Amino acid sequence: MKTITLETQVKVYAYHELSAEDLALTDAALEATRRSYAPYSRFHVGAAALLENGIVVTGTNQENVASPSGLCAERTTLFYANSQYPDVPVVALAIAACSEDGVTPSYPISPCGACRQVMLETEKRYRKPMRILLCGAEEVIVVESARDLLPFAFDNY
Repeated sequence: MKTITLETQVKVYAYHELSAEDLALTDAALEATRRSYAPYSRFHVGAAALLENGIVVTGTNQENVASPSGLCAERTTLFYANSQYPDVPVVALAIAACSEDGVTPSYPISPCGACRQVMLETEKRYRKPMRILLCGAEEVIVVESARDLLPFAFDNY
């Protein structure tokens, strides 16, 4: 038997500590939550992707009464970016969530496993890491690559 130790380094920022570019991306994700379609969970998620050419695209979670037929904001955003700008890498993705009480508490939400796998595939597609910003009401957690969120990813690197 052997033991493997995995470590992930994250940076935690207060909003006022973010760069102007990261603040704008975070604000775009928060704004996107207002366009979410979440009549069942009432948990509104928005995402904003910064492309290498400076374009920002956003997406939201889309629920459906046939539960597995909905789609998360992260995948909606990345699929839109990949289909509309197929040759332009995604360099950063901000994710935010709101409930009826406002932005999620100070600790940000984390993407589901399916979204993490799509993020990793996006990195693989463009052969470069994508910064992930997880936005809470008071703090933003930043990871330098989707691989940091999914160390045992399903891939064929």
